[in-house]
Parts: sequence; structure tokens; C-alpha cells
Amino acid sequence: MVSEAASVGSRSSDTDDVVAAVDEIDGNPHLVIADIARDERWIAVTETDAAALDEWR
Repeated sequence: MVSEAASVGSRSSDTDDVVAAVDEIDGNPHLVIADIARDERWIAVTETDAAALDEWR
């Protein structure tokens, strides 16, 4: 996986289309967040390591 970091406050493109889903990677559930408008713009974390929405409120 290739990853690139950018400041959360900045936008790199006017065509960002970010989605999130739980998917299986190597037999384990992972939360995957991806900008589907761009190739290689995604990050995945194990489902157990992902923060619950209630923790972010």
C-alpha cells in the first residue's frame, strides 16, 4: 500500500469523493477510508483499532 499524507485542513483536489466501508483484508475486518476519485488514495485500519463514532462526539 502506498500512502501519502496531507494536512487535514487542506484540500488537494476539487473532485474529492471520500467513502468509508468495513472490508476484509487478510481474513480480518478493516475500516477502509478511500478517495474513490483518485488512485492509491486510501487507508485501512483493523476494525478493533478504529474509533467508534460515539468516541468522536
